[in-house]
Amino acid sequence: MIIRTLSLLALAGLLTGCVVAIGDKDYEGSDGTDNEWRKTQRDNLNQINQFQPGMAFSDVISLLGNPDFTEFLVKDEQQVQVLFYRTQHKRSDGKTTKDECTPLVFINSQLHSWGEKAYQQL
Repeated sequence: MIIRTLSLLALAGLLTGCVVAIGDKDYEGSDGTDNEWRKTQRDNLNQINQFQPGMAFSDVISLLGNPDFTEFLVKDEQQVQVLFYRTQHKRSDGKTTKDECTPLVFINSQLHSWGEKAYQQL
């Protein structure tokens, strides 16, 4: 009886503190979506870093594809469109949010400026 109790206590001691870690701190989809968004945001950032003011709206769309978010307004009789492309990871929730994107500001279909400061000045 004593041997049995000691054996159970020893076994319980061995099992105490066992931790199974699954995944890492970043969101990983089981279908490989983790690698896709990482590549997409890296490619987006590389492209945006090469942009120059005055680029045509259609040229940017050709290079980056459809944006993650868009906004449109008329300000001072000018058409202002903002495209948001994912460029940085913030949360591991499987969703892209605007704070994970770089805003590109177009005025009358020409790239005017980009980045958070440019967006906030609208």
